[in-house]
Amino acid sequence: MLAVGVSTAAAATGLTLALVGPSAGAAPLTQFVGSGGAAANSGAASNAATAADPSGDNGTVKIHNSTTPVTDMRNEPHVCIFYLDAFGFDPGQSVSWTIESWPPTGDRSVVASGTLTLDDQGNGRTDDMTLDNGHYKLFWNFAGENGKAKHKVFWVACETTSPSPSPSPSPSSSYSSPAM
Repeated sequence: MLAVGVSTAAAATGLTLALVGPSAGAAPLTQFVGSGGAAANSGAASNAATAADPSGDNGTVKIHNSTTPVTDMRNEPHVCIFYLDAFGFDPGQSVSWTIESWPPTGDRSVVASGTLTLDDQGNGRTDDMTLDNGHYKLFWNFAGENGKAKHKVFWVACETTSPSPSPSPSPSSSYSSPAM
């Protein structure tokens, strides 16, 4: 009898939380549970958090290969030609960014910088760019920032073209041996 009462109470509590949770501002549980029950940070969850907090340190920035669509929210930390892609910041937010060469290949010197004004959805992208092969760190600062800059580390690794070998002299069809 006691086991049934506890089970019923636990089920009622779980049901109450499931019904009350989303209306209290929490994101539905299905947005956070991935395969195997592992927590996942989906785009929908990120967008829900952005909608709940329209100002401050919301949003994310990603490094993208130049051929990656701007709607792709994955980060690509190994690139050649790339751009910076922003999602879910405040509408019209102004961003300044710097890229520093980063150990083990760099000395923390600034190698690129710029500004970007995000669109009315808080999204935006830079022009395509490339840097010398090496390790880098992006620092992303914006108006209304409440903490440290957002940042990403990444590698630039462009294939180098090796010089073409010199052509070997080809024998001439009109070759004649020297006279003796």
